[in-house]
Amino acid sequence: MFTANEYYKKTFGHKMYKASISINVTCPNRDGTKGTGGCIFCSGQGSGEFASDGDNISLQIDEAIARVSSKAGNEAGYIAYFQSYTNTYCSSDYLRKCINEALSHPMIEAISIATRPDCLGEDILEVLSECAAKVPLFVELGLQTSSDKTAKLINRGYETYVYPKAVRDLKAIGANVITHVILGLPGEDISDMEDTVRMVAASGSDGIKFTCLYVLKGTMLADMYARGEFVTLEMEEYFDIVFDLIKLLPDNMVIHRLTGDGPKNLLIAPDWTRNKRAVLNYMNRRFGL
Repeated sequence: MFTANEYYKKTFGHKMYKASISINVTCPNRDGTKGTGGCIFCSGQGSGEFASDGDNISLQIDEAIARVSSKAGNEAGYIAYFQSYTNTYCSSDYLRKCINEALSHPMIEAISIATRPDCLGEDILEVLSECAAKVPLFVELGLQTSSDKTAKLINRGYETYVYPKAVRDLKAIGANVITHVILGLPGEDISDMEDTVRMVAASGSDGIKFTCLYVLKGTMLADMYARGEFVTLEMEEYFDIVFDLIKLLPDNMVIHRLTGDGPKNLLIAPDWTRNKRAVLNYMNRRFGL
């Protein structure tokens, strides 16, 4: 298994940390263009619950670095992570301005941008290409599932066929592509999850992020959970699935995350994700990290 830490050390020569920041964007399935309410699992922060908030990008980076500096040490490097919502769902001029401000920070060595496969117009790709020519650029695509049936249920707002083209377009401009996948979505079984991972493996994506579906207060998913329409995965059940899915990936694909954790003040389920230390210890034993 090729981990993100191994990849970063090989690429940058030292450990890397992400400085999560927010910019003034939303999502096309929030503002009415393709839907409202966002994906059913997203809280009001649009999957950026741990990002800083504010218009001053340099200040956000300073704050993010300050939070991890004690454990990062003096040798660490930092990636400016545009995390919340869809960060290419804006004008190309605004995106260029935000990227350039992040790049002006002396501690930033790379850029990572979270977005959707359907929000990569030619003007946006031009801005991303400019960035990739200056520093390593990571673009994180929220695929979640290859099933259009599930995509409709979770209010993803785009059809799966756009994903492979998005990967090709990003690779063509020199971006490193990371694909997000959620395991345990309502109505999906192991064959659906295998289909998703096979699609990611075949797409040419450079990396993958796995996460267990977690239920947050105030989301449409929370209402479904309260009605008993699905159950979340138990810890060993989840990692059994991950263990099998990893076997479907190319040897050179970087695994950036084996699971995620939601904010404890919003988390409803699964309860095991609250104990991050226990989860990390289990992963270390199970996967030899």
